[in-house]
Amino acid sequence: MRKISRYIFMAVFVFLLAGCGDSRDLEEEDAYHIYYLNKDITKIMEQPYEMNAGENDTKGMIDELIAKMQEDSGDVEYKKAIPGEVRIESYALEGTLLSLYFSEEYRSMDRVQETLSRAAIVRTLTQVPGVENISFYAGEAPLLDGGGNPVGVMNNDSFVENPGEQINSIQTANITLYFANTKGDALVQETQEVHYSSNISMEKLVMEHLLEGPESENAQSAIPEGTKLVSVSMLDGVCYVNLDEAFMNHNYSIEEPIVIYSIVNSLSEISNVGKVQISVNGNTKGIYRDSFAFDELYERNLDYVEDVEDTETGEEEPDTGE
Repeated sequence: MRKISRYIFMAVFVFLLAGCGDSRDLEEEDAYHIYYLNKDITKIMEQPYEMNAGENDTKGMIDELIAKMQEDSGDVEYKKAIPGEVRIESYALEGTLLSLYFSEEYRSMDRVQETLSRAAIVRTLTQVPGVENISFYAGEAPLLDGGGNPVGVMNNDSFVENPGEQINSIQTANITLYFANTKGDALVQETQEVHYSSNISMEKLVMEHLLEGPESENAQSAIPEGTKLVSVSMLDGVCYVNLDEAFMNHNYSIEEPIVIYSIVNSLSEISNVGKVQISVNGNTKGIYRDSFAFDELYERNLDYVEDVEDTETGEEEPDTGE
């Protein structure tokens, strides 16, 4: 038993700019964990934790975990995720979204430390039943990343395992996206070269660039303007895309299937995505406009893709009526 206890205490899963999938203790599947930074502030680490609050006491569990993240672990190898000068002044739980309001001191954290701390906080608090997404505020303003952009809503699927990658390493990839044509009655395929941080999943990367819109002047975004990505996750070949309520602000100049298959086809370009389900703020009830039920799983459909070569040929075809 002493050997088993020592193994559980010492075993950690290494995360670079956040961690990997479900890291519950292998010996005790229902155990909770507190996530820390290592002493060199290069990765996050975990320690098993016995929760005092009951699983039906959501507020009690959140309060307990926040308090633990602000305490020293008692081990010099572990640094607490929330440093001493930073405080969580309040929080709000709405549905599955937990919003954390930090003191202004949060903004003064070193960039690498802040990124790892954010990963540790998300990992720790999403263990609470019913808490699936975390949003970060410094003072009353949404937290911004190093590029000045809101970090947005985060969850476990915001982080992927990158063994051997450098922290904050930048990678390059070509992604294939599908946008609406100028008439809104067909899809246009566009390949973009993107540079991205190694901690982002490909599913999130695709959705973020799809929401940003096309680079070509011959295409337009099929997704309603102002739509934000709440979360995206993968399970058994199905990609679950959760968008906010702005997705329901219909732009009827773009045909209904074009909106849906802009998302489905773009995500299906990722090798491990077989099907896609779309929800609005986590709700899969109802339909999109007239025909597309949110509880359905959709597969790639290239019937709506415009044949660019044919279009160009048609435009250049000489007038034979002379």
